[in-house]
Amino acid sequence: MTEFTPWQSALGGALIGLAAVLLMALHGRIAGMTGIVSGLLGPASGPEAGGRGWRLAFLAGAAVAPLLLAAVAGMAIPFASPSPPIWTAIGGFAVGLGAGIGGGCTSGHGVCGMARLSRRSVVATLTFMLATGVTVHVIRHVIGGF
Repeated sequence: MTEFTPWQSALGGALIGLAAVLLMALHGRIAGMTGIVSGLLGPASGPEAGGRGWRLAFLAGAAVAPLLLAAVAGMAIPFASPSPPIWTAIGGFAVGLGAGIGGGCTSGHGVCGMARLSRRSVVATLTFMLATGVTVHVIRHVIGGF
């Protein structure tokens, strides 16, 4: 069962919003994790090749910041998942496929696109939320859950 952590969730959301605003203000870039990662994995030359430095820095910050917060605040960050690894891999593939079809991921559409009042991002975010609700219901209540 998932624990309800409103203060930690609010703090995490505020930090994600701050990071997105800073990336837009300082680099003119949208903080969509799918786009940031795909930009790193793209061609080493050509028009899409630039910006590897800020992409690496952003991803490093996304990975290191929670570890620093945990160390400073003495908070435990549980990394365990009750889901079997194969389900985690299938879920990751489904999320990646959905982000590709939707032209971005939840962070790009949900955080940045919604803030810019993008109609496409509103539709994508509502689709993500609907798919998430259906998936949780099916996993927990139809097939017995993890």
